[in-house]
Amino acid sequence: MGSFQSKPAANAKARAEPAGLETRTSDEYLRVRGDKITLREEEVILKGAAIGGWMNMENFITGYTGHEHQLRAAMKDALGEEKYEYFFDKFLQYFFQEEDAKFFASLGLNCIRIPVNYHHFEDDMNPRVFKKEGLKHLDRVVDICAKHGIYTVIDLHAAPGGQNFDWHSDNATHKALFYDHKDFQDRTILIWEHLARHYKNNTWVAGYNPLNEPTDEKHVRLISFYERVEKAIRAIDPNHILFLDTFASDFSHFDKPLPNSVYTCHDYSDYGFPNPPEPYTGSKEQVALHQRSFEDKTAYMRKHKGPIWVGEWGPVYQNANDGIPDWEKINDTRFEVLKLQLGIFGDAGASWSIWLYKDIGFQGMVYAAEDTAYVKLLKDFLRKKRSLAADKWGADDTPVRALFTPLEQWLESACPSFKNRYPAPTAGGVNSSWKIGNHVSRLMRNILLSEELVLEFASVFKGKSYAELDELAKSFEFAQCVQRERLNQILKADSKRTDHVDEKAQARSSGQQVWNWSEKTIV
Repeated sequence: MGSFQSKPAANAKARAEPAGLETRTSDEYLRVRGDKITLREEEVILKGAAIGGWMNMENFITGYTGHEHQLRAAMKDALGEEKYEYFFDKFLQYFFQEEDAKFFASLGLNCIRIPVNYHHFEDDMNPRVFKKEGLKHLDRVVDICAKHGIYTVIDLHAAPGGQNFDWHSDNATHKALFYDHKDFQDRTILIWEHLARHYKNNTWVAGYNPLNEPTDEKHVRLISFYERVEKAIRAIDPNHILFLDTFASDFSHFDKPLPNSVYTCHDYSDYGFPNPPEPYTGSKEQVALHQRSFEDKTAYMRKHKGPIWVGEWGPVYQNANDGIPDWEKINDTRFEVLKLQLGIFGDAGASWSIWLYKDIGFQGMVYAAEDTAYVKLLKDFLRKKRSLAADKWGADDTPVRALFTPLEQWLESACPSFKNRYPAPTAGGVNSSWKIGNHVSRLMRNILLSEELVLEFASVFKGKSYAELDELAKSFEFAQCVQRERLNQILKADSKRTDHVDEKAQARSSGQQVWNWSEKTIV
């Protein structure tokens, strides 16, 4: 990594500038002190978003089907080696640049979570040998963010073997083999040692997120791995915070927290997605349900009096192309869910990172415009995969439900224990987690169907010139993106909140329902 000249944005706390990568003093790093994240003993609340779909690509974010390694293999076959390398390097370049950081900082946001895929650092056929180019774009974005007073959290979203059984860990199976093979864990330790060695003196890196949403059915293997990776990182880098995930925010098997660590929850609401339990109206019962869900997910943090970081959350949005007549009204309700959750987080003094910053129009704060080369090229394919519910995330399975419901019913009848298959739905929350239908759709649509459809996706890129490939990748440049204004204004307003007591008083005077965090009642 080159020179590191970092000046805070005007609204950032004044602090010493990292001038190169010489050793820093420990008080220049963010640290955990009691239930707060602090800088020199002053509280810092991290508010921001993730740049998912960038160094860890996801199907719903950029439009393909299946898993990133399948996409890349199909694209290499379609384009040839040189054009393949050219296109993806340009994609990584355009996806996040100086203008993105300026915009992000203008909203008052101060932290970006950066999901990464281990394939950037090593190859499965050449493990333990780190690629020279692996940190090129990560360094660039960390530096750009620092220049604008934005912290970064480096998140290993896809680890060797797959730490979970979903598309976002680039795992093309329905098994998380990471826990069954020590070799996968050993390689992950080496990756984190590599990253810690590289970023240990960078004080604008808030910390490391060793695994995203790990699904260890036995639980104890994950806890052992966290203890091991903490020791490995601390031997090299004793200063950076560790942000520790689990699946479905289930910390019930965890004992004492590791030092200088933030245990994180992901707090998605079913009311922010297609086919919610009921229309969201902001009723007293719905407000209380969201609050109880947040309490359940943060019970471990509060028990041990540690900080709370909501590492992922946020609704998806409909648009005119979805063929839903009342799509704007649906979005209205999802923004209300968003505001409710922000209020809950604020009352708890929680840091948060919304999912996500940029995509092709489904969930992002900004998204590639409809008239860009990339979106126009994929218009027919996107319509097809939407009608097949090929993706899991936010998919509306209405068009195919009649086909799959009988199979789900047959499975439950033939094998009643199937409904308890890990991970079974969690009771009493606002995220239904995994039901039988999730297991069926994972295997049949998200894996089997999608890994064939990705060949069709790649075929539309065949024959493209270098200039055309550059234009396609450039569709993700900030200047060619649309801002989701209403979302961004809500986030901007929240970034300025410092006194929730006054806001609660105002809300009560206008007849709104307000949750009393300390007394756990609605007033």
